[in-house]
Amino acid sequence: MVRRHEDAPAAKLGPVDDKLEAAIVALLAARDRGATICPSEAARAVDADGWRDLMEPARTAARRLVASGVVEITQGGRVVDPSTARGPVRLRRVER
Repeated sequence: MVRRHEDAPAAKLGPVDDKLEAAIVALLAARDRGATICPSEAARAVDADGWRDLMEPARTAARRLVASGVVEITQGGRVVDPSTARGPVRLRRVER
């Protein structure tokens, strides 16, 4: 899975981080082109009972995927900077 952007500080990533990234990629791959998902969908896919505790790790996984060019984060249908986005966000696969 994606580890980190070259400029990002070193962080220890565990199996849950890899699972969240994989869940985001898989959920988006199963959707139509241009469709979005909520980070909570990835959290629920990884742990249906404890998904609430995975919300911030899911958002962090999404930011790693943004840094690697795999997904973009949107609010109100517009791409936003993941470092400044506050509130509900959606994730969309980057089309090449």
